[in-house]
Amino acid sequence: MAETTPSGKVVLAGAGPGDPELITLKLMQRLQEADVIITDRLVHPAILKTHARPEARIIRAGKQGYNQQSYTQEEVTALLVQEALQGKNVLRLKGGDVAFFSNVLDELFALEQHGIPFEIVPGVTAASGASAYTGIPLTARGYAQGVRFIAYNPDQQYDTTTWVSLAVSTETLVIYMAGKTLLGFARQLLDNGADPGKPVAVIEQASTLAQQTHFSELGTVQQDFKEKEFSSPSLVIMGDVLRLQGRFSWFRGGEQGTVFPGPV
Repeated sequence: MAETTPSGKVVLAGAGPGDPELITLKLMQRLQEADVIITDRLVHPAILKTHARPEARIIRAGKQGYNQQSYTQEEVTALLVQEALQGKNVLRLKGGDVAFFSNVLDELFALEQHGIPFEIVPGVTAASGASAYTGIPLTARGYAQGVRFIAYNPDQQYDTTTWVSLAVSTETLVIYMAGKTLLGFARQLLDNGADPGKPVAVIEQASTLAQQTHFSELGTVQQDFKEKEFSSPSLVIMGDVLRLQGRFSWFRGGEQGTVFPGPV
């Protein structure tokens, strides 16, 4: 049975892919209302500096894959519940969109269990930011009629049917958090019948001044990227839409010395 509803509330909100101007008017308002802001590491610091109330308490609860020093999902969820049960207006701020590979379900379960009221505020997801800021559409007539969003973890193996489906797909494939898993993902696609000539792009820190884009083909990523360490966050796009690369490029990133995101 759910506990008595507290006076506090939790807002689960997406802060966009990196560019601090890519936030919604609703998020700007919620930032002004929050007593406590629990933010992840992919939120641009300028968003908090510009829009949060000076008296708001900011908890930097960054999570980072392959980093055992970062917060766990269980720790973040416990923070949400703890602060809300004290009657605080809590803003849980996530990079990108709140529901794209962000463990929002764990947090929703906990809020439901404790009877804590909540609101969900969507944000611009990383795929949209990378697509717009590289000038490469995710779908386009004559290139791709659909798009598939994937979070590949080598510890969660797909079955053969799924690998074949991904390998032969004519849709655009977008792989989140792929900087450290791209080579293994590409090998699986090739082993299951993918075209070695399928274009591949890795976009580092999309929509920020640190953005860099690297191009290859599925059959040569092992050679092209074997010694490359991509900065986090990195997003991979595969498919024929990448053949439009360069035609509609408008954003110039790659500034030396620019650091984003911050530490956990």
